[in-house]
Amino acid sequence: MRLMGRQLILKVLLGSAFMGLLMLLVNQQQSPCIPSLDLWPSSQKAPTEDPLGLSSRKFEWQTRTPHPLDLRYPYPYPFLINHPDKCEGPRGAPFLLMLVMTRPQDVGIRQAIQQTWGNETLVPDVVIRRLFVLGLSLPLFAQELQALLEEEDREHGDLLQVGFLDTYHNLTLKVLKGLEWMAQYCPTAHYVFKVDSDVFLNPSYLVKQVLQPNGPLWPNFITGRIYRKSVPFRIRGHKWYMPPELYPQDRYPDYCGGPGYVMSGPLALRILTVAQRIKAIYLEDVFVGLCLKQLGVKPTPPPPNTFLMSRRKYDHCAFHRLVLVHRIQPQELLQIWPDFLRANITC
Repeated sequence: MRLMGRQLILKVLLGSAFMGLLMLLVNQQQSPCIPSLDLWPSSQKAPTEDPLGLSSRKFEWQTRTPHPLDLRYPYPYPFLINHPDKCEGPRGAPFLLMLVMTRPQDVGIRQAIQQTWGNETLVPDVVIRRLFVLGLSLPLFAQELQALLEEEDREHGDLLQVGFLDTYHNLTLKVLKGLEWMAQYCPTAHYVFKVDSDVFLNPSYLVKQVLQPNGPLWPNFITGRIYRKSVPFRIRGHKWYMPPELYPQDRYPDYCGGPGYVMSGPLALRILTVAQRIKAIYLEDVFVGLCLKQLGVKPTPPPPNTFLMSRRKYDHCAFHRLVLVHRIQPQELLQIWPDFLRANITC
């Protein structure tokens, strides 16, 4: 009941926030200037202790958003909600650290994941840790939404909130800050899995068939749905538009599709290091591909047809032979999960 109440409050607040966002976008259209969205000026260091506190400065935005293709990185965006001891425990370093990309308002989605593939105890004898990575909500009603997030985190202890606006075009920053958290608080994790929240995931197949806990740890390992020789979209207004001035080449490097890819811990640390020297672009999967190219690392092909980037109708046996299926909504996930867990010797 408490969760339903939070979701109802979120719907009311976000409905009102929609009109505020429209006004903000209209205001941006009327002005050519594009000021910075950063919470702290570049001349100041981001606060290092309790940046939420009781101060309202964390919600002081400029009234226009920055250009979505101009990301500032590296930059000391703070961890506003953090769990530095998440990887500690008597069982040692996690075999798999799951960084789930989510938005502040996605309370129901996070609950569905917690009850299904995000359950850290699904794979026996393997230590799995899960964090939901999110940014800040739009400034309108931000304090009210933040209070709901803090309540949710007190209940589940699995949110990692970073101090920048949570938008699609800031996804690269979310992934990099997730890797920064891993480097600082969980550097001995064997594998790191970046995954979106609108997927079906089969953790058992991922761990046992792809990562193989009893096998060697390959330091340059990364796998997922591999895209080769992809062409940048040059049509303005397209979701994945890439202006030539930002990326002039006519082909992207090899990369793993953004809905979900897994890499070894050592490679994640090397990607984070080289990311400090490459101009960040908002297509996070392509950006990771650029880092891999700089490192001279090629993605490893997974078992064929196990990372599906499009929807597939649920089938018990077929889903047991998959790692990931994209575009699965939380209601559908909750419906199919009990059957997925059911043993079936006919498969």
